[in-house]
Amino acid sequence: MTKTGQATQFHYEARHKPNQLIYGNGQTAVITGWTLKQAIAKHLHPQEYAVIGQLYSPTRGINLLIRNLLYNPHVRYLVVLNATKEDKNAGGCGCLLDFFRNGFEEGLCETGRRCWVIDSKIPGYIDIDVKASALEKLRQSIKWKEAKSITEAVNQVKSFALIEPVEPWGSGDTFNMPTVVPTVLPGPRYGHRIEGKTIAETWVKIIHRIKTTGTIRPTAYDGQWQELIDLMAIVTSEPENFDFPEPNYLPIDRSFLQEYVSQILDDAPKQEGVKYTYGQRLRSHFGRDQIQLCIDKLATNIDSARVVMSLWDVSNDSHDSPPCLNHIWIRIIDNELSLTATLRSNDMFSAWPANAMGLRALQRYIRDEICRRSTHSLKMGPLITISQSAHIYDDCWENAEKVIQSQYGKICQQRDYADPTGSFVIAVQEGKILVEQMTPGSGEVVNCYSGKSAKQLYQQIAADCPGLQVEHAMYLGTELQKAELALSMKQELIYEQDKPIRISNTVR
Repeated sequence: MTKTGQATQFHYEARHKPNQLIYGNGQTAVITGWTLKQAIAKHLHPQEYAVIGQLYSPTRGINLLIRNLLYNPHVRYLVVLNATKEDKNAGGCGCLLDFFRNGFEEGLCETGRRCWVIDSKIPGYIDIDVKASALEKLRQSIKWKEAKSITEAVNQVKSFALIEPVEPWGSGDTFNMPTVVPTVLPGPRYGHRIEGKTIAETWVKIIHRIKTTGTIRPTAYDGQWQELIDLMAIVTSEPENFDFPEPNYLPIDRSFLQEYVSQILDDAPKQEGVKYTYGQRLRSHFGRDQIQLCIDKLATNIDSARVVMSLWDVSNDSHDSPPCLNHIWIRIIDNELSLTATLRSNDMFSAWPANAMGLRALQRYIRDEICRRSTHSLKMGPLITISQSAHIYDDCWENAEKVIQSQYGKICQQRDYADPTGSFVIAVQEGKILVEQMTPGSGEVVNCYSGKSAKQLYQQIAADCPGLQVEHAMYLGTELQKAELALSMKQELIYEQDKPIRISNTVR
């Protein structure tokens, strides 16, 4: 710290996420949760605060926040703004307050690693590398206040600023930070398609794909993410009341979902410091209720392909905290209502399950309203999300690996191998391999192939059926090779699909 005349100047130095903070020269740290930090800063002078930052997640953010406070012992006051529904739903501010209220104890984090667990109903963790004595000293050395509004937070910061400067409570501590280094396998960078029956199943497949072949890149938030470009996820059969696995391995639960769905379906008044909600963008931001317009259009013209809802505001979103969800397209085909959503940037580990369930709730709401207002009887079609940047942040890599290890194998074993391309019947007749392609369900023959070479046949099938599922294609290659082997041997062999090759009874 330095003294200039009568004023004492403190300097806050962040060890973690330094570019995400607003710095001052005082002794009060301000945590704003989901309220924009600028909404507080504009009402204060830099000498009145030490730092202002946002805390989005208790499991991902508190550990770094605590480490920064330990490194800056001149901070003697803490103001936590815990004001909005988003703050309560995320739980970060509440869990941080519980750290100072209730303390912590040794336990296990979500990945099973030893850590300090905050004594709170909201899960929150601090690395075990941080000494317990340092955490207790921090708790005893900082005076904290909870604020329920921006005005209350600003007044509290100004009140602390009137107190004579207090000496730092320590010299500044740093502790080892565990790191996770992922292994990346080769794979395509652009354009990925993943399909599952439920959101939970699809999510596990998404996490596996990103962690297997995603490119590691720096983020705009002082970290890294593993990313795929243009990932299409298709959910075909999510149940009405949503599928939460037992035990629940998703990063959300039903209580969180209930609040989140309202942020998509319902309008919300504009609040200082709150960027937007998706519901506000859809219901009133552009001066019209886009959800209602969508229902009106489809109720009168069920074949319309013009039902597009936009959340992107070209007047300011190119430079000011733009929404991740940009466009929603609704289409009805054969009395089946589908919803396609485009997201420019998508946190696939922490946010996509909630995004998908919220969009599914919107899809169901639109379907029900159209049925109520018309004579149409509509089924729920697929939910499709197109994530232009589909990524997992580095502070979730360890958790993602745990989900993959515990769930991906089980999901692969449960596959029913239903390929929309259809099925193939293979036989050996009159010195040739014959292959018939049949439609799924009805079994109508739509194509026939014949030849003596497995390679020639699978190349023809691959050219005609580019959407063939990977496992189906590998299966066909195996069966065709068996058929070719049966043809090529001097000894008379019998080929039957899905059975081992056997010697003909006539030559025994």
